[in-house]
Amino acid sequence: MLFSSRSVSWLVVFLGNPGLRYEGTRHNAGFMTADAFARKHDLSINRSRFQALTATCTLGGETVLLMKPQTYMNLSGEAVGQAARFYKIPADHVLVVSDDISLPIGALRIRTKGSAGGHNGLKNIISVLGTEEFPRIRLGVGAPPHPDYEMVDWVLSVFRDQDAVDMAEAAGRAADAVECLITRGPEKAMNLYSQKKVARKE
Repeated sequence: MLFSSRSVSWLVVFLGNPGLRYEGTRHNAGFMTADAFARKHDLSINRSRFQALTATCTLGGETVLLMKPQTYMNLSGEAVGQAARFYKIPADHVLVVSDDISLPIGALRIRTKGSAGGHNGLKNIISVLGTEEFPRIRLGVGAPPHPDYEMVDWVLSVFRDQDAVDMAEAAGRAADAVECLITRGPEKAMNLYSQKKVARKE
């Protein structure tokens, strides 16, 4: 189905790196959420547009463009900027889903604005949009185990064992949070889904 340039009112950007070598890595928590969202809504995010894989859906009467940028993380803003300009979507209707090393594995943080926090994908999107005032859902992927651990090695490492279980569950909750934020507003999404810690089974 084709949509006119005025019909899409929200852009949801799931951040990650394309390619098999990056599947299941910490930096791909956004892509994991996209996959969880697609399963829940029985759709495929596979149409190539705006240097991204995309799909459209309707949430609460709003037409939403879902996007998995294929530019690699550091240039995520290129895809976002193209889509936002084409559909004339304001920054406060650009929802970005990304990983966050400052949160424990599986925890969620929802904000309506904020700095990049050292995240290169968010940094590039802020640069392209020209503002920090866009909503974001951040999934905790945990901090490196010791200070000397190379950050790039950490964010490109794969979740294993219980961490993988926790992240799969978190991606499902983040997918629900995407729908809640668009249909019920950011404050409701924060109240229902923001979580600083994740209870683990012993």
